[in-house]
Amino acid sequence: QVQLVESGGGLVQAGGSLRLSCAASGRTFRTYLMGWFRQAPGKEREFVAAISWSGGSTSYADSVKGRFTISRDNAENTVYLQMNSLKPEDTAVYYCAADRTYTNPSGRETNYDYWGQGTQVTVSS
Repeated sequence: QVQLVESGGGLVQAGGSLRLSCAASGRTFRTYLMGWFRQAPGKEREFVAAISWSGGSTSYADSVKGRFTISRDNAENTVYLQMNSLKPEDTAVYYCAADRTYTNPSGRETNYDYWGQGTQVTVSS
C-alpha cells in the first residue's frame, strides 16, 4: 500500500509559478511510475504529466507542454510538478498517482493504482 500526500497548491496570478510536491510512503516508491492529473470544476479529471521510475522518461499533456515539468527524487520519495506561466484554465484540483505495473509514462487513469487527496491550484486573471 502506498499513501500519497500532495502539497504546494494555492492562489497565484496568471503568468506566475507554483511547484507541487507529492510525498509517498513506502519503500517501493522508486519502482513506481508516477503521474499528475487535474480536475477542474464541472469537468472530468484529465492527465497532466507522468514520469518513469528512473526519471528518464516523461510524458505531458499538450496543454501543459513547455510550461510544466515533472521530476522525482527517489531518495526523498517525492515527485514534483513545476508549473510556470500559469493560466486561469490551469485552475483545478491536482492529484498525484502511482502506477505499480507499467513502465512507460501514460495518461491512462486506469493504469494508476494509488491516488492522493489532491491540492487546489487557483490561477487568477
